[in-house]
Amino acid sequence: MIAELRNEYSECVQEDDISLPSVLAKINVKTKEEFIIIIDEWDCLFREDKNNENLQKEYINLLRGLFKGTPSGAFLKLAYIAGILPIKKYGTQSALNNFREHTMVSPRQMAEYVGFTETEVRRICKEHDMPFKEMQRWYDGYYFEKVGRVYSPNSVVEAVDSREFGNYWSGTETYESLMMYIAMDFDGLRQLIVDMLGGQRCSIDVESFQNDITSFNSADDVVTLLIHMGYMAYDSKTKKVFIPNDEVRSAFLRAIKNDGWEEVIRAISASETLLKATLAMDEQAVAQMIQEVRHWFWN
Repeated sequence: MIAELRNEYSECVQEDDISLPSVLAKINVKTKEEFIIIIDEWDCLFREDKNNENLQKEYINLLRGLFKGTPSGAFLKLAYIAGILPIKKYGTQSALNNFREHTMVSPRQMAEYVGFTETEVRRICKEHDMPFKEMQRWYDGYYFEKVGRVYSPNSVVEAVDSREFGNYWSGTETYESLMMYIAMDFDGLRQLIVDMLGGQRCSIDVESFQNDITSFNSADDVVTLLIHMGYMAYDSKTKKVFIPNDEVRSAFLRAIKNDGWEEVIRAISASETLLKATLAMDEQAVAQMIQEVRHWFWN
């Protein structure tokens, strides 16, 4: 980047310049130019090189030089950074606390752009002759106070294009690493996941999360990361977390299927079968399944 700036502002940038913030400051002093900085996947280092603390600190120092302090106030016109994780915290303070953050926990005025709104999904279903109720069952579940229900846009588009409802959720390396913490039953996390797979909503504290995938101090931290990744939905009014829809639920079940959760999978499957039999008023099937549950419990 410095080399490109040297080509454009040869009178300002020297061959031995190695600091990007300093270069931008020098250009501003001489030319009064202001810059717009856009960074996508700003948190890539924290996700893909999560154990390299020295590199992460160097990166944070670079961002501080670009976005904080008197020089940046002069050369910076606008900055926009996007990623899965909110801005990294150190202790209780953000390393870049002059940004306005919009997250899955608190999207603020950006809420309507997180995904498709229900009004948009109803229109899409009507235009493409797709059943709205089925679209709702598969991809609804996220909710923000200012805009109401929000749907996963990629999944809705995939369902419309393929004319088939299903799981279009892509697994990620970050999610695979989280399975290690879930399997370790970190601070009762395993039971929390089981409860939510069963349809419960669980109270959590989202404030302690340090916005990386290594500084976990509680089950709440792991679940908060899952909220930011979209694997969980969060109700800011009740401060409860839950699995939003059938698509994400099936992604969880697929992830834990071969990870020593056989009893959980069996219990969830039995619960679904029991519910269907109850709704069908099949007394004999219900009695048999309740007897099987009692047998599992006592053995």
